[in-house]
Amino acid sequence: MSDDTTEPGRNDPSVDAATTTDGGAGGASGTTGEPGEAPSDEDGEVLRAERDQWRDAAVRLQADFENYRKRAAGQAADEADRAAGRIVEQLLPVLDACEAALAHGVTGVDAVWTPLLDALQKQGLERLEVAGQPYDPAGAEAVAHEPGDGDDGAPVVAEVLRTGGRWKGRVLRAAMVRVRG
Repeated sequence: MSDDTTEPGRNDPSVDAATTTDGGAGGASGTTGEPGEAPSDEDGEVLRAERDQWRDAAVRLQADFENYRKRAAGQAADEADRAAGRIVEQLLPVLDACEAALAHGVTGVDAVWTPLLDALQKQGLERLEVAGQPYDPAGAEAVAHEPGDGDDGAPVVAEVLRTGGRWKGRVLRAAMVRVRG
C-alpha cells in the first residue's frame, strides 16, 4: 500500500465535488463555503433543529420499546397464570374425590388431600365458602331450590354439593349448591 492514500472526494481533483458523499459541503450539511469554513448561524440553526428532531424520534422510539417490553412481560405473566389455572382446574376433581372419601370415612385420604390443598392454596387457590351466605350466581350454581321460611329475603345457600374454587381472583369453577328462599 502506498503512502499516497486519499479519501475519495477529499484532496483528489479527479473526483467532482458534486459526487462526494456530503455533496461537496466540506463536512457540514447545508454549508456552501470551502472545506473547513465555519457554518453560518443559519446553518447552525438547521443543524440544531435536525439534531432535536432525531433526538425526539430516539426518545419516542425508546419509550415505545419500553412500553412494548412492559406489555410483553405482563402478557407473559398473565399467560403463566392462566396456564397454572388450567392445571389447578384439572386438579379440582381430585380434591372433590378426596373430600367425598373423607366424608364417607375413608382413612388415609387426609395424607394426600391436606398437603395437596395446602400447596394449591399457597399458590393462589381460594375455596369458595358459600354455605349460609346469600346466593351469588357469580360464585355458585344453584342446582336445587327449596322454599324459604316465609320471609321474602334474598335466597341463601342451604347446602354446598360441590365446593367451588377461585384462582388469583378468577372463578375457576362455581360451587354447586342448593338454595333456600
